[in-house]
Amino acid sequence: MRCSIIASALIIASAPLGAVEFQGELGIDHRYFTEKGQFGQGQNQTSFSISPELYWENNDGDVSFLFKPFYRRDNLDGARSHGDIREAMLTYYSDNYEWKAGIGKVFWGVTESQHLVDVINQSDFVESIDGEVKLGQPMLSLGAETETGFWEVFVLPYFRERTYADKEGRLSLPGFAELTTRYESSREEQHTDIAVRYTTSFGDTDLGLSAFKGTNRDPFLQPSVVNGQVVPSLYYAQMTQFGVDLQTITGSWLWKLEAITRDSLENHHALVAGFEYSMVTDTGYDVGLLAEYLYDDRDGKNQVIWQNDIFAGIRWALNDVDGTELLVGGTVDTEDSDSTMLSVEASGRINNSLSWNLTAGLFNSSDPTDPLVSLKQDDYVELGLRYYF
Repeated sequence: MRCSIIASALIIASAPLGAVEFQGELGIDHRYFTEKGQFGQGQNQTSFSISPELYWENNDGDVSFLFKPFYRRDNLDGARSHGDIREAMLTYYSDNYEWKAGIGKVFWGVTESQHLVDVINQSDFVESIDGEVKLGQPMLSLGAETETGFWEVFVLPYFRERTYADKEGRLSLPGFAELTTRYESSREEQHTDIAVRYTTSFGDTDLGLSAFKGTNRDPFLQPSVVNGQVVPSLYYAQMTQFGVDLQTITGSWLWKLEAITRDSLENHHALVAGFEYSMVTDTGYDVGLLAEYLYDDRDGKNQVIWQNDIFAGIRWALNDVDGTELLVGGTVDTEDSDSTMLSVEASGRINNSLSWNLTAGLFNSSDPTDPLVSLKQDDYVELGLRYYF
């Protein structure tokens, strides 16, 4: 991180005059768990975070640089006290081309409950177990706008291991942070990955096609021998993945699809398909009704949570000056109705510099082979405040 900060300062200092913007946010979050963890972990978890952002753009508008570090300090989970460079990206625009170099975040996907095609960045599991929060990924990329759509090619020269909670932490599979890590590639984290994506729009439909070849972002849990003893380890295999994401609008209906085929240590196919129906109530609120089906043909092997499940939810926006929003969603296994997960997300502004957010998670499973069973004592409510500067 220190080298990236120095490089960022040199880029800004040596660049010609242009627009420089500095902003960021400070956060405080408190989680309360309804009971002690399965290993006796505490019920209260408080953390502080800071995420400054520096943006520079030259006078011609064809060169820009974004630097966005992140740091969190957690009172319960030592592994969650961590820092990361989310973005340190230099971008150059030339005619129909877009060149990028540095550390960045790339998002692919359209569905609500799971993002199958989103494989560029590694998940920061100590931040969020839903995979929505990502670690910064070193990359070189080239984007090209053509008459038929937008092409992107990515070269990813370094791999980021997934973050996990330590034995005192909650959620995020406690204790996984201490496990031994192994790789299929002899180059380990130095393996260079390649990805290609094509996106286009026609009428009310958006289509994305993607291909990825490199280190699997999802580790396999395998036994290994350490000092003559058999212990669990995290194994990062190589993979080739092809994906498609599609969304189309028909009236008040937004139809969504993500599907992949992945050739790795295990070969499998998976998809998420569903819809969001939007309406405006008599009181002026925006309401969205969501439903999705999640399928994975691995049938629960290798810690696969969603292999034959239904997700349903409601999105509610008050359309008030504070931007108050609420999302409630739940997932149930169609083969085991006792395997369920319910989530709540709410947020709003207090004033121009302060906002609040509320999240909650309820987990239930009685099947010892179900990955959700490791979270059955981790029901929680979390309240956070953000100060923007």
